[in-house]
Amino acid sequence: MQRALRLLEAVGNHRDGAPAKQLAREVGLPLPTAYHLLRTLTHEGYLRREQGVFVYGEAAASLGTSGERQRGRAGVTDAVRTLSRRLGVPVYFAVYREGEIDVVAVADSPQAPAVEEWADFRETGHAHAIGQCLLSQLDEDARRDHLSRHPVRAITPYTVRDQRALAERLAAVRPRQPVVERQEYALGAVCAALPITAGSAAATMALSLPSDQAERLRPVVEELRSGIGELLTTWALTISI
Repeated sequence: MQRALRLLEAVGNHRDGAPAKQLAREVGLPLPTAYHLLRTLTHEGYLRREQGVFVYGEAAASLGTSGERQRGRAGVTDAVRTLSRRLGVPVYFAVYREGEIDVVAVADSPQAPAVEEWADFRETGHAHAIGQCLLSQLDEDARRDHLSRHPVRAITPYTVRDQRALAERLAAVRPRQPVVERQEYALGAVCAALPITAGSAAATMALSLPSDQAERLRPVVEELRSGIGELLTTWALTISI
């Protein structure tokens, strides 16, 4: 494995690829061994042979994408933790990807615990601020498709009752304004989610509070908005993850 990785690294050092003899020489392998490993890597899709030289294949490209994705997730998690500590509330970051709601990062503390995911977040997007914020950013076809797979249903006495009521709720959402829900997903909790406009993906950052602290919601949302603005200004918040 180490020898195969060394060959992959050597290929990466040549923008236009390199022949087997040169790669073998650079990594210090006997030519027959290098040929064997290069054939295996080509068969598995990590390399391609074009006009006598070896270049990266699709599988190698996917490895790079995976690494970027992991780094992006780590960066987002750090940002969410920073905001949670600064505001003293649980903070959530979520994206809408491949037809589903994906809560990428959550940060909380013993003093300010996050809302327990007692009902699958992906299936109950109509009921929580994160989901409503993401759904409000979708076009009609994408939203209709989502709700056909995850229909509106009441999970607390305060949940929006049907698809028509949800459509009215989403139509009332204004650009860059927070989406607020009160005990619609979890009794005893109020939540607010802010849309993030960076690139083409639908994304949101949200916070939650106990319902007996609902009067804090608006001021803390404005602090969250300021924090998001700083992130987008000083650091490219990765949402294509």
